[in-house]
Amino acid sequence: MSEETNRAAKTDPTAIDPRLGAVRADKDALDATGRFKGKRRRKVSYLTTNKIDTVDYKEVNILRRFTNDRGKIIPSRQSGNTAKQQRMIASAIRKAREMALLPFVVTEMSADRRDSGPRRERGNYRREEAPAPQAEPAAAE
Repeated sequence: MSEETNRAAKTDPTAIDPRLGAVRADKDALDATGRFKGKRRRKVSYLTTNKIDTVDYKEVNILRRFTNDRGKIIPSRQSGNTAKQQRMIASAIRKAREMALLPFVVTEMSADRRDSGPRRERGNYRREEAPAPQAEPAAAE
């Protein structure tokens, strides 16, 4: 290989690799394992998009957005909140729970979870099963 093609391959990240005959990927686009790491868009918070600066514990309809179906507070990596927003939301949810505006725990199951089947018993893994009923012999005529 001549020096010109070697120099061009080093400077151009999309240069054609003569050994493979294909376009070479940019080294910066690969992670340590050699896989392509795409740029992920950062989630934008509901509060940021609607330009809400403060959330009070009385605004239950906004606070419900930040709790899941079980009543737990959704983490900021899922909601897209900043740390400051997440602290404000968490304290407002806690106050709303104390004032009985929001539940601490939701025990009722929604329709889609109710159809999932019977629940397993916990802790009793070595349960002895009853013997299967045996069929009666057919009556001879």
